[in-house]
Parts: sequence; C-alpha cells; structure tokens
Amino acid sequence: MRDQAVKLVDKYLQSEHLIKHSYAVEAVMKALGEKLEPQKTDEWAIAGLLHDLDSDLLDYKNNAEESKLHGIKTVEILKNENFGNEYIYQAIKAHNEDENGIKRESVMDKAIYAADPITGFITAIALVYPDKKLASVKVKSVTKRMKEMKFAAGANRDAMRSIEDLGIPFAEFAQLSLEAMQGISDTLGL
Repeated sequence: MRDQAVKLVDKYLQSEHLIKHSYAVEAVMKALGEKLEPQKTDEWAIAGLLHDLDSDLLDYKNNAEESKLHGIKTVEILKNENFGNEYIYQAIKAHNEDENGIKRESVMDKAIYAADPITGFITAIALVYPDKKLASVKVKSVTKRMKEMKFAAGANRDAMRSIEDLGIPFAEFAQLSLEAMQGISDTLGL
C-alpha cells in the first residue's frame, strides 16, 4: 500500500517542499496512529503522506474558491487511481475543515488536523539553528516557540494545540512529532 502511495506522491507533487512536508506528516501520523489506533496505523500514515496530493494542482493559498476544494480534489485523485478507502478519504478532506466545511469526526481526522501544521513549525525551528538539523531541536524549543506569535506566524497554533482534545498534552505531542521527524531526517534533509 505504501509503495503505491509513494508513486502517487511522485506523480502528483512537484515541489520539493511539499514532498518533504508529506513525508513529515506521514511520520507524525504513523507515530500518532501507533499511539491512538494501532490497528489502523498504516491508514494513518497513508492519510498523512497523501493529504496534500492536490497542492500542485490547486492554487488554494491564493484563491478562495480553490481553497474550498483542497482535500476534496485529493480524494477525487485517489478514487480515480483506485487507491485508499473512506476512512483515509474522510481524514484527508477533514484536515481542511476551516475552508471546505467537512467536519473532523474520527480520531484520525482530529489527529491529522494537528499533525499537518506541527511539521512545518518544527522545520522552521530547525532552520534557525546554525546546523539546520532536527537533531538540534529540543521539545522545550517547540513549546517555547509556540508562545512567540511572531515566530512562524502562519503556523496554526490552535490546530496544533487541538491534539489536547485527544488526551495528548501538547509537550508530549511535540516530543512524538519531533522524534518521528528525526527518524526520517535524511529524507527531510534536516
């Protein structure tokens, strides 16, 4: 299943930044899946890997109409490719609830909403270190930077903190996410 998902990433995503982001969210979702729904860990990881598959096809950051399609278009792609299932589709659509109105219902829906922004936030922290390596980032740095609203100002802090709705304290989520990303640091170039 993952091999086919990687082929879809290669087929639909051109931007190196988006590809790395997809792998980072996959790693965090896999770790969250192992903790919250171990019997479905593979589906969690796949949802993380493919959640932004439509990003090079839609100008959703600059076009309000296309932002409403983000996630929905990914599911159309996956259905056309005969890949995935309804559980994965729902999480992918719901990670963009603020724009497309598709409610976060399952534990996976809520987890991907938090996992998506924390990967970029942790990456931003790594990039301010002289060596630009995830190995240099500490959980304390992540929790401290959350309070600095000017740092990575575009990062959705409410989404990241929403992990607490699933019973995971933010510091624990930061540690889990950081360790997941450190585990693939070569892939991420960090």
